[in-house]
Amino acid sequence: MSAPALVEIRDLNFAYDKRPVLEGINMTLPKGSLIAIMGLSGCGKTTLLRHIGGSLKPTKGCVKVDGQVIHELDRDGLYAMRRKMGMLFQFGALFTDMTVFDNVAFPMREHTDLSEAMIRDLVLLKLNAVGLRGAQDLMPSELSGGMARRVALARAMALDPLLMLYDEPFTGLDPITMGVIGQLIRKLNDALGGSSIIVTHDVQESLQIVDY
Repeated sequence: MSAPALVEIRDLNFAYDKRPVLEGINMTLPKGSLIAIMGLSGCGKTTLLRHIGGSLKPTKGCVKVDGQVIHELDRDGLYAMRRKMGMLFQFGALFTDMTVFDNVAFPMREHTDLSEAMIRDLVLLKLNAVGLRGAQDLMPSELSGGMARRVALARAMALDPLLMLYDEPFTGLDPITMGVIGQLIRKLNDALGGSSIIVTHDVQESLQIVDY
């Protein structure tokens, strides 16, 4: 029996003014899977991610996540849905004036009523999962590119999301760090039991870790 769908994209069309970017996109993402969306720069990969995250509305068609049509949700509904999602932005997008600890703690403080003692334990657990337990007091400017990407990964999975979205996670990394991040993405997907979508043009790296 096939796994139930977590993300369903049906006849998705989107245009900036009159310039079509996405035309007739259909895709089903089963729960528990790791999927890569590949293509040349500018072909609409990140635009597709933004529809799944609800920051863009389709010109035609729809995106369903966990059974709900994203563009039909009101502000509170979308906020609640985004609690089920983790997003790793291109280059990490860490808050530069916050320590590593506070970066990872940010979603927990924003979305939960957990005590600071519980948040501390969870942050250290997440940093440990990405191999950076001793880095909690560092500032982003003190991190290498690979370390910053791993901190961003710890922050993205802070709330144990149902769905992880990765926008070009390998950009700007050396081949060895690329391999480390790739294996980490695979292991975290399997450990959390969720689903992941990777937008990328790194074909070789992605094919080693994805299901589809």
